[in-house]
Amino acid sequence: MNCTIRWAGADTMSFIAESGSGHSFVMDGAPEGGGRNLGPRPMEVVLSGTAACTAYDVVLILRKSGQAITGCEVQTDSDRAQTDPKVFTRIHMHFKVRGHNVKPNLVQRAIGLSHEKYCSATKMLGLTADISHSFEVVEELGASQDAAGASNAAVKAGETGV
Repeated sequence: MNCTIRWAGADTMSFIAESGSGHSFVMDGAPEGGGRNLGPRPMEVVLSGTAACTAYDVVLILRKSGQAITGCEVQTDSDRAQTDPKVFTRIHMHFKVRGHNVKPNLVQRAIGLSHEKYCSATKMLGLTADISHSFEVVEELGASQDAAGASNAAVKAGETGV
């Protein structure tokens, strides 16, 4: 895996990232640090990438488990050290899994497998951060089952630390 980061030039704190797979995006610093708020901060990208890594695992595991999922969202909340290097010290991930008849125990298992075995980003950040998670399952009825077209939803939830 590789990437190239290019500084956008004088009077900026913007950087253009190009991944080895050929995708590009802009990162920028906060205005108080000389940035112009043109993109996410590099540490926001680290946190977002970690959430996407574990969401990828959860979706893949639930699909392989035969669960009829229609959506997966991960909301993160984190703390960083007050002094340099300002590593993550706490990360909480809240998963919202949508689907029909999705079993909460399989969601819990998928999240656990991701955090404990598959997600390399979570494993790396877990060296400095206390990582916990919670989840909810939102029941989504199909169009044929929900004649009114309203989003009838029943929510089941769970929480744990990893």
